[in-house]
Amino acid sequence: MIYYAGPLVLGFLLGFIIGSRIKFNAESGLKFTIGSYLVIIIAALVAAYLIGPYPYYKDAPLASGFLATIIGIFVGKILLGKDIKEADIKDKNSP
Repeated sequence: MIYYAGPLVLGFLLGFIIGSRIKFNAESGLKFTIGSYLVIIIAALVAAYLIGPYPYYKDAPLASGFLATIIGIFVGKILLGKDIKEADIKDKNSP
């Protein structure tokens, strides 16, 4: 079985860049729990299965570049996504 590195590397890099730009905003009130991340991962697996591999790729029945992008988003968010706490927002807004 041959694994093609191009879609995996480029997908991961693109996802990592996107994930690093995701910031937490305390004013929005959005809270992502473990359950919401699991739902996103399951939906990504289903979508990757339905998309299927790129034509002529026989490495897996999934869209490997799509999965690499989803993994890159999570890794980029964990490593470089900065969380802004409510205290920091109040400090910036006060004179």
